[in-house]
Order: sequence, then structure tokens, then C-alpha cells
Amino acid sequence: MTRREIREHIVRLLYCAGFYKSEDEINEQITLYLENSGIKGEDKEYILNKVLKIREKQSDIDGLISASSVGWTIERMSRIDLCVIRLAAYEIRYDDDIPSKVAIDEAVELAKAYGGNESPSFINGILGKIIRPDVQE
Repeated sequence: MTRREIREHIVRLLYCAGFYKSEDEINEQITLYLENSGIKGEDKEYILNKVLKIREKQSDIDGLISASSVGWTIERMSRIDLCVIRLAAYEIRYDDDIPSKVAIDEAVELAKAYGGNESPSFINGILGKIIRPDVQE
């Protein structure tokens, strides 16, 4: 499975988790998704671990997003855009194995596939500010 396919599954799981309130429901939905997706072995383990780590750091990640998105609140953002941004922000700040440029490039490609017409530039702008927090509009 390619890294892009793995990222797509992570974004889908983050998106799905946004519809449930309790951790038990979220965990049940993640388990069902992974059981029915045909994903196996190391890929399945990697996806599950990454989703859990992102959810663990979500409040910190959302703080970064909020500080970097002038004029936009988390609540106003498209859910899919927010999930893509959360994944990339996690990779930028907490995953030393992934270069920031790769995280941003992959997020923009995911935005092209799953977001709206403005999503790629919107996501690119926010992630650019996460990398360089001194940049202001």
C-alpha cells in the first residue's frame, strides 16, 4: 500500500470519528472500518497507531490550526479539510520520519481529491503558517 493510500485511510477514519461523541463509539467505528477495509498487517497497524496518536494530540493540533487560520475557526472549516490539516499538522510537528514539505504536498493532493475547489490553497496556507508561525496575514 502506498503512503498516499495510507493517508487516505487515516483521513477517512479521522472524518468518521468526528460524527461520534464517545470514545467507545469512535473506537468501535475504527475497528469496524479496519476489519472491513481489507487492510492487513503492518499497514493496518500503522494506520491504527497514527489515528490514535493524532486523536491523542488533537487538542494541541487544533490549537496550532486555530493560531494559523486567521479569520477561520475550527467550527467553520469543512470537516474533510480539517481532517487533512490535522493529519499534516501531526506529521509536521510530531512525526520526525516525514519531512514537512512531503506532509504539505500530500495534504494538498488529498485536498484535491476530497475537498472543494478552494481546499488545496486553503490547506497549503494554514500548513505553511504551522511550519513558519511567524508568518502573518
